[in-house]
Amino acid sequence: MKKFLDEHFLLNNNTAKRLYHDYAKEMPVIDYHCHLPPAQIAADTKFGNLTQAWLYGDHYKWRAMRTNGVPESYCTGNRSDWEKFEKWAETVPYTLRNPLYHWTHLELQRYFDIHDVLNAASAADIYKNASAQLGTSAYSTRNLLRKMNVALVCTTDDPADTLEYHQQLKQDGFEIPILPAFRPDQSMNVDDPEKYNQYLQRLEEASGIIIATYNDLLDALKNRHDFFASQGCSVSDHGIEEIYAEDFQEKDIHAIFLKVRGGKIPSLQEARQIKSALLLQLAEWDWEKGWVQQYHLGALRNNNSRMMRLLGPDTGWDSIGDFSQARALAKFLDRLDSQDKLARTILYNLNPADNELLATMIGNFNDGSIAGKVQFGSAWWFLDQKDGMIRQLNALSNMGLLSRFVGMLTDSRSFLSYPRHEYFRRIVCELLGQEVENGELPNDIEWIGKVVKDICYYNAQQYFNWKELGVETGVTR
Repeated sequence: MKKFLDEHFLLNNNTAKRLYHDYAKEMPVIDYHCHLPPAQIAADTKFGNLTQAWLYGDHYKWRAMRTNGVPESYCTGNRSDWEKFEKWAETVPYTLRNPLYHWTHLELQRYFDIHDVLNAASAADIYKNASAQLGTSAYSTRNLLRKMNVALVCTTDDPADTLEYHQQLKQDGFEIPILPAFRPDQSMNVDDPEKYNQYLQRLEEASGIIIATYNDLLDALKNRHDFFASQGCSVSDHGIEEIYAEDFQEKDIHAIFLKVRGGKIPSLQEARQIKSALLLQLAEWDWEKGWVQQYHLGALRNNNSRMMRLLGPDTGWDSIGDFSQARALAKFLDRLDSQDKLARTILYNLNPADNELLATMIGNFNDGSIAGKVQFGSAWWFLDQKDGMIRQLNALSNMGLLSRFVGMLTDSRSFLSYPRHEYFRRIVCELLGQEVENGELPNDIEWIGKVVKDICYYNAQQYFNWKELGVETGVTR
């Protein structure tokens, strides 16, 4: 019987072990999509205890706790940090076979050298030990990134954000580039005119442009797109249910915008048309600047209206949606490609039923201009667990080129989430190692080891244009 979470965790054959330990393990981490708060990196924050570092804002853990019968006061409420941690510790044994069980113990091991299993009995000692370490300068946010060999981070930022913390980090000379990513979702959310118009006020303040017409909106967004580029941004990101690719006339878009600006709710078709127009324009700007654009598709958000009213978004009430993706996605990409304005593109799906759909869609628009121009992104959100990762890797392998894959990201708000990259790397090495052992792949460790290194690091380093912007991302070949 293997020991729980030993050095060969998830590695079940000698080739997999060699691939991981000799090729994958020491590669730096490029985290090109996450939700880390740049303010905390700029302040080089030290967390007061393990709850603050681990449970604040982590809706993955909150969902598990709620399912385990833990009242909301211990998740997002006013209970003490120790009481919240105690309830999490009581929940952990019940997360068996959920990725939280692996992530929890990987994080305890990798950050704190704690190898005990977390449960009610061990909670107090683990809390005391980890919290004491977090109180030292070695566990500040910047040092946590250093500890995990992070080479570059892209945060997720609204067009109206000031990017003041990114500027501070650059001025401080922090050696790990912390770059913004342009996330314009709120500029498209016309379905609720009251909230939308409140957002446009923020956008006006950030851009210095009064937004009375649709052209004004475009001017304001272009102003912020240009500003983000001036601050080192070369990545955009969209978190949308589906791609919008409706046919539209420019005059109709102007009229729809005025309707929404006047506080009137657009029809479903009108909303889809203006979202289609905006999505297309944003993609053209991405292409003009040589950015990489990312589309996270398929989340059905804020399903519990009562809890949405109480707690707001991103608190754990989202699920996988069953949207029809293929036709609109093909139409959208083709519109851009037909004008030779398709930027490098990464597509992520939340519904595993869409794995093969995306794995084949990318092949329609990989035109040979660069390797892996259109990417099937890593298993995302509910799918970034062992089964979800394997299914994504297999779909990409069967219908595309796994060897050109840009690899893993954290998609996390927690500075303790970086062992997810290790988790992913171990799974990749196990898949390839097992096929070598089975005689399905040649026993060419040097070549397969190179592919492993590429997936872990080099493909992403070369795919994004940071080098052209003078941004260093760590080791090069």
